[in-house]
Amino acid sequence: MRVTRRAVLKSLLATGVGTVAGTGAYGYVYERHDLEVTRATVPVVGLPPALAGLRIGLLTDVHRSQWVSHDDVIHAVARLMDERPDLIILGGDYVTWGGGSNHEYVRPSADALQPLSARYGVFGILGNHDDDHDMPNALAARGVEMLKDARTRVMVKGEPIDLVGIRFWTRRGADIASLVRGADGTVVLLAHDPRRLAEAAAHNIPLVLSGHTHGGQVVLPLVGAVAAQKFPVVAGIGRRDKTTMFVSRGVGTVYVPVRVNCPPEVAVLTLQRDGVVREV
Repeated sequence: MRVTRRAVLKSLLATGVGTVAGTGAYGYVYERHDLEVTRATVPVVGLPPALAGLRIGLLTDVHRSQWVSHDDVIHAVARLMDERPDLIILGGDYVTWGGGSNHEYVRPSADALQPLSARYGVFGILGNHDDDHDMPNALAARGVEMLKDARTRVMVKGEPIDLVGIRFWTRRGADIASLVRGADGTVVLLAHDPRRLAEAAAHNIPLVLSGHTHGGQVVLPLVGAVAAQKFPVVAGIGRRDKTTMFVSRGVGTVYVPVRVNCPPEVAVLTLQRDGVVREV
């Protein structure tokens, strides 16, 4: 029988081993609200000199619901805006099951994200919890350019950046290839699911930005992020061939309102030409 991420997260809370109960209580009361700003320098193969130093803000996995409040999201937005990034990416999952029981949170989630702004724009993609109509329309009405299996170009200091945003369910290499075909700028793939690293590397896409994993949400000593072991990168920077990926731990929680050894984050990524990976 296949063990799902949801089942693993739920079982962690139900397991009466050692101090799990106390740790879970801490993760519920405190850590899930203890938002961090992660600042990372990200090496990009073939990055033009003019784009070195570009700062990208990444905010993902809001999961607005009864467990993730308006104040939680507003706080994340404020922390990211304090960093004054040049460009902002929203990585999907703005609500939990937004097409179903939590549809009521679609507009409140978009409202909380509305203050986001950046010199070169705010762009968004959809996650597996987002519906294909109301959520993107709500964000678009508030100034976010939504990329649903689409490509758009941003000019920075005379250099083109081609942002390619895919839906969660877009997985075939041929579909991704058709979106990047003809792109002659620096291509950045925006993929909610970090498992798209394989397709990105196969097509020599230099940079992928993702979320979805929540960093594992519950990270146990000696065991690690049990619920996220199927992902090539659970959190932070990873690399395959000439492709660099950054995966954000995200803002919210899903299935259980707890984080353990895995605080929420917004990320500010400074692009650099080929070099040493360095996190601050």
